[in-house]
Amino acid sequence: MSDPQPTPLVIPKFDAPLTLGAQIEARALHPDVGSRPYLRHDDRLWTYRQYRDESVRLAHFLLERLGTVDDAHPGHVAMIMENHMELLALYGACGYAGLTLFGVNTGLRGETLAGVLNQSRARLLVVDERLLPQVEAIRAQLEHIPEANILVVPTAGGTFDVEALPVAVDAVVQSEGAALDPPQVDVGPDTNLMVIYTSGTTGLPKGINNNHFKLLAIGMAVSGNLQLDPSAVGYACMPLFHSNALFLGVQPTFQVGGSIAIRERFSASRFVPDVLAQGVTYWNYVGEPVHYVLSAIEKEYGGDVARIRAEVAQHPDNHLAYAIGNGASPPDLDRFIDWLGLEDMFELYGSTEAAISTFRKLGDPRGSVGEVTDEAVQIVNEKGQPCPPAELDEDGKILNYAEAVGEICRVAPDTSLFQGYFDNADANDSKYRDGVYHSGDLGHILVRDGKRHLFFDGRTDDWIRKDGENFSAAQVGRLLQEDPNVDLAAAYGAPCVVSDELVMAALKLVPGAEFDPQAFFDFCEGRVRDGGMDRKWIPDYVRVVLDFEFTGTQKILVRNLKKDHFNRHRLPDEPIFRRTRGDTTFRPFSKDDYEALRADFVAAERDGQLDR
Repeated sequence: MSDPQPTPLVIPKFDAPLTLGAQIEARALHPDVGSRPYLRHDDRLWTYRQYRDESVRLAHFLLERLGTVDDAHPGHVAMIMENHMELLALYGACGYAGLTLFGVNTGLRGETLAGVLNQSRARLLVVDERLLPQVEAIRAQLEHIPEANILVVPTAGGTFDVEALPVAVDAVVQSEGAALDPPQVDVGPDTNLMVIYTSGTTGLPKGINNNHFKLLAIGMAVSGNLQLDPSAVGYACMPLFHSNALFLGVQPTFQVGGSIAIRERFSASRFVPDVLAQGVTYWNYVGEPVHYVLSAIEKEYGGDVARIRAEVAQHPDNHLAYAIGNGASPPDLDRFIDWLGLEDMFELYGSTEAAISTFRKLGDPRGSVGEVTDEAVQIVNEKGQPCPPAELDEDGKILNYAEAVGEICRVAPDTSLFQGYFDNADANDSKYRDGVYHSGDLGHILVRDGKRHLFFDGRTDDWIRKDGENFSAAQVGRLLQEDPNVDLAAAYGAPCVVSDELVMAALKLVPGAEFDPQAFFDFCEGRVRDGGMDRKWIPDYVRVVLDFEFTGTQKILVRNLKKDHFNRHRLPDEPIFRRTRGDTTFRPFSKDDYEALRADFVAAERDGQLDR
């Protein structure tokens, strides 16, 4: 940025109950806030007052369309949408109406999508026009959503044979711009406002309950840590059905009366133009998009750092000051701060469950995700025992890696902000058992100056974390095993040079079969089209094995596969194949390929991941 930051504006006081509707009402009626811009999407703009009016109109419509709301007829509304202003109006409407919004991942297909919608017991579905074909493909499988309650938000200028949401709302309540009174519904801070899905280790994705208090409280905490004020302009390009965008983007901005610039989906090439055009002051991210933005800038300016600094960091319209998220490598953090002219980037640790969270501050150890201030948070080994802190050599390498790294857990009689999984007692019992909340994440603690700093070390064997999203390794393995040439398959997370993990699969082929890279890629593409596979689940690496090692209970021993991943020092002769971004087939992964990739890991300060 070329200019120093102005004196922070005074954050207005909003004396209202901790429910979303009451908080929207307080901002819309505030003399200094009501007329401020809140949502911006290209040339569209809603003030806080306009957002309030649209949320209230939609709340009345939802209540009228749903009719009776009770245990037998739950007030559940599902959405399958990319980022649009209407998505946040739907969120606000459910807040006013005391309904529960189910944010369904836009990447779901087929039986998985139908299963999530049926498990949610949603009785009304709002779908983005671009995503309508995914719903059309499973419409006959829906158990609770009548065809009349599938409503489309026009976003692509096409034609469709189901009712458009704007037309349906106008037919029931006054037209756009009307200032209706809020519906008279009893809503409390503990009312379940939104169910956000994450993937379980088996079966369907799991829905995490988030009540009004949790969503508002997280907004308060994050806005306070970032010291946001009403001049804040967030940038919502991460998916708004996901906790990253809601927890770190929408709610903190809303808390201080700032505004949000919306992009339908992340685009590396659109990032800088949007930041400049919309006056963005902070951005919420997951790791890989940070790298993609840097790559786009490097390509546009030919890697000329002096020119990047002059034309991006020091551009007079660049007001970007902070970024907050997780998964970016330390060198990418350094470059992003430099090239975008940021004051700082804040890496954190947390999940949608929100039982454990940390927030990195200036001066924390390089690569950490912040100080652990909750004494109940511990690193626990397989025997349930606390792990010792990490011991480092003079180069900063961990000397006691095997002893120091364990699962990040919270040992306490409560689960903090985690409010359980929706209608999934088994998942609750698995997550919180015997007084211990199990995150499913690996980490270690470094003690410095008496403070415990957390480092994230990946997922446990049952999970894969890619592009900031967790999903089931077992589910990926089951889908890959549907290939007629595959006898057994195991999926697991593999080291990634820029962010969380990549997907690796080990395949045992049926007798007489040979691995055909193109055929296997085409099989995966077919599963994406009509077989319930998210595109993120397509393996980045494939290892062909003669047989697997098994546990005593005859489960595939994944841990050793995960430890060796694609390491050519350990697996010099194993058949390993790789695809990179944009590839349309798998290619052999040679020793020379590994050494070139290893150099990238060294440059990213992530080479320790290769040698664990």
